[in-house]
Amino acid sequence: WFQKADKNKDGRMNFKEVQRLLKMMNVDMNEDHALRLFQDADKSESGTLEGEEFVLFYKALTQREEVLSLFQDFSEDGKKLTLLELVDFLQQEQLENEGTEELAMELIDKYEPSETARARHVLSVDGFLMYLCSPEGSIFNPRHRVLWQGNMSQPLCHYFISSSHNTYLIEDQIRGHSSIEGYIRALKRGCRCLEVDCWDGPNGEPMVYHGHTFTSKIPFREVVSTLGKYAFKTSDYPVILSLENHCSMEQQEVLAQQLKTILGEQLLTTTTDGRVPTKLPSPEVGTEWPHWMLLSFLGEGKAACSGDGATPSTPWLLLAALGSTEPILGESWRMVLPSLGIQHGFALQKDKESLAQALSDCVIYCKNVSFRSFQEAHSHSRPSEISSLSEAKARKLIRDTGNEFVRHNTWQLTRIYPSGMRTDSSNYNPQEMWNVGCQIVALNFQTAGTEMDLCDGLFSQNGRCGYVLKPAFMRDEETLFNPNDPGSWESPGPTTLTIQVISGQQLPKVANSKDGAIIDPLVRVEIHGVPADQARQETKYIENNGFNPRWDETLQFQLHVPELALIRFVVEDYDKTSRNDFVGQFTLAFANIKPGYRHIHLLSKDGTSIPPSSLFVHI
Repeated sequence: WFQKADKNKDGRMNFKEVQRLLKMMNVDMNEDHALRLFQDADKSESGTLEGEEFVLFYKALTQREEVLSLFQDFSEDGKKLTLLELVDFLQQEQLENEGTEELAMELIDKYEPSETARARHVLSVDGFLMYLCSPEGSIFNPRHRVLWQGNMSQPLCHYFISSSHNTYLIEDQIRGHSSIEGYIRALKRGCRCLEVDCWDGPNGEPMVYHGHTFTSKIPFREVVSTLGKYAFKTSDYPVILSLENHCSMEQQEVLAQQLKTILGEQLLTTTTDGRVPTKLPSPEVGTEWPHWMLLSFLGEGKAACSGDGATPSTPWLLLAALGSTEPILGESWRMVLPSLGIQHGFALQKDKESLAQALSDCVIYCKNVSFRSFQEAHSHSRPSEISSLSEAKARKLIRDTGNEFVRHNTWQLTRIYPSGMRTDSSNYNPQEMWNVGCQIVALNFQTAGTEMDLCDGLFSQNGRCGYVLKPAFMRDEETLFNPNDPGSWESPGPTTLTIQVISGQQLPKVANSKDGAIIDPLVRVEIHGVPADQARQETKYIENNGFNPRWDETLQFQLHVPELALIRFVVEDYDKTSRNDFVGQFTLAFANIKPGYRHIHLLSKDGTSIPPSSLFVHI
């Protein structure tokens, strides 16, 4: 900050430069107050601040009255927290009840800046603030940042799976740019289900793009190489690759050859147990199967299967057969024939040579079946099969047969894709699909907004592995749960979530705002879950203070199905004449919230962190 504001680069700052700095920091401070802080810090009385004097000024500016007050509530002398006083605070306010004394010692060692205080096992107010701003003081339970659910040995249909639609597009669906960057970004975000649309290309090389549109093209070979390189950098858990196949027989042979050559033993070409697939595998990463990808067909033609039963010994990628009636755009619908994976054991099956044998041999799990009704699926389908539904079809099923949909998703995978009318790559609300247990809810990862905030919020837990175990009542085939019917919920009564929004710290300016403009921030808390839990409340706005606004307002919510609830905190710049501007947000699952005094470290519109912007709350 000092270097930014020291315009003439003389290593000191006059009052005019300090005023400019305050504007840069989103502080609209009364000039007399600013001058008083400036003069207090100017120990040399030179009319400028140098080095340590600037540090004094900055400390006075950033002093947190609300933190000091909280500190003094637990400190007998108002200057330090003894080990026992810190233990009291952790137990009474932070509701830490296991190994509290060890935790207190750990926090002092980690966050107390004074060596003397550390040696005496006490925490100063500076150390206390550092703890509150640390991962241990975050609203997100740090234990849930790693693989906290532990159980990864259940069938794939028991997990929500982070899923992307038309992954190769980084803009809109008609003229947008196709790029391997789309795959890299999605994989780095923990995405585990990716989509590839394959079409015949020049010189016998299949290409990836959105057919019948003006999107640019990328060679299939480049996509596969990218997957081989990035698939397991963020997560060790299975990748599902949805292949929409529009290629001629000749180029299908090339697809198969490139998949096998580039991915090698990463491509799964047999069932995990070498037997006929009667059930879905689990995502479990073991020594025998350290990595795997599951490839699925969204294209035309039927998959034949030879199934030689050989077992690979290194990471693998699984090819599944998926089919859909996914529209390309607007009224132009393409009816995609359901692909056929393994049927009647390992019997070979072809349909007018519509799928090359070499490509078909890559298909193991997730044979696509067209969906007619839950009753028919239960009578004629297998757990290793999958249905793809448009968002509109899924919504109708949720509305008409919610409990049947939940039951169906306890034993079989369902993939949901966006409406063909969403040519701008906008997204539908994934929450209503998760409410009935749909696992593969495919979103346009390139489009920032509430929907991707929810997706990032749900999958930010569990080490960002891209898999989240569904609640127990969504894994039981006899479940009575229906998200639209409160009478079907087996809960002892609603959970009350009380959030005191205390203050904000160094909130960013609104993008493209006028020079010198200061924001008028408000905080909105949104609950996304079953329809009865959907709610939003907001604080009043604070005029001209993006630096250290104080709200001290309490918001309260009743959650009937907290297991499915996501909480989204949004900061906006209030505008009485037009729509409020977005400032920052943070979204997390209710299960990952830590109670007590917590900081919420805000994220930008595209989900990247914007330190040191935060909210201070009490849960």
